Amino acid sequence: MALSRAHRREETNFWPGFVDALSTMLIGIVFLLSVFVLGQFFLSQELTGKDSALERLNRQISELTDLLALERSSNRQAQESLTLLQSSLTREQGERGRIQGMLDSQASNGPAQLAETQKALDTEKQLSARAQAAVDFVNQQIIAMRRQLAALEEALNASEAKDKESQTRISELGSRLNVALAQRVQELARYRSDFFGRLRQVLGTRPDIRVVGDRFVFQSEVFFDVGQAVLKPEGRAELDKLATVLVDLGREMPPDIPWILRVDGHTDNRPIRSPQFPSNWSLSAARAIAVVEYLITRGLPADRIAATGFGEFQPLDVANNDDAYRRNRRIEFKITER
Repeated sequence: MALSRAHRREETNFWPGFVDALSTMLIGIVFLLSVFVLGQFFLSQELTGKDSALERLNRQISELTDLLALERSSNRQAQESLTLLQSSLTREQGERGRIQGMLDSQASNGPAQLAETQKALDTEKQLSARAQAAVDFVNQQIIAMRRQLAALEEALNASEAKDKESQTRISELGSRLNVALAQRVQELARYRSDFFGRLRQVLGTRPDIRVVGDRFVFQSEVFFDVGQAVLKPEGRAELDKLATVLVDLGREMPPDIPWILRVDGHTDNRPIRSPQFPSNWSLSAARAIAVVEYLITRGLPADRIAATGFGEFQPLDVANNDDAYRRNRRIEFKITER
């Protein structure tokens, strides 16, 4: 019989070590998930503004491309007009030469015919002058269009270069943001671990207070009577210990770490029907709020704490017996990020 008792004592000594190892593994998993979620959230917020700027740049590039195509079309039309005018000028010059030849050959045929031929020659000269003026005007237009085309191409190249530079900066910013977020999450995890260690020292080892994952879990009976949401005197004493640790830890944390203490109220799955609490939702939320309000009176900043009621919908034990009911009636404390 003495050997049997010794054997049971050895098993009892191994069990806390197993629980601590399992808790440490769960904390690590939750920490990695928190890093990923927080990183994705901040990165998406930062990239939203950069995506808007990139969209504006792409829109400007599209507008410049349309203008460039329009200018190229106008330039092509001007070139065609110039070709036609030059062809017309060549024909006019040929006609002028023909008339001049007729004038020379008919100079001996009499003054009347000579005057008529001279008049025709003057008309051709006027037409030729107007055609040359038109050609000069079109040439000037082509030169101006070429200048506009060069300016548009330069603006388009500048916009494309700026677009590439913006994309590079966005990529660099995302990398720096991921590093900064990882550092902040590591700091928060370090302070959370410090909080767990200090709270274990203050609260000691009690069966109604335990660690589950990344949370401290208090049985509701520590703070409240059955079906009530008014703190008991012994519950206030436990919260005083918790408040002391939290206030000291809050002073040590850098102000840029977005930490918050979440207080979660839970009930068992037996329905409650009372004038004050028509449902388990109401009871769990009222208990969480009562704890939060008391911690605020003990010095915890109101913007660093939140109350949540889960009713009976997040049980630790799904069995329907007194032990499961007792385990599921609880108040949980969790340090997390906002």
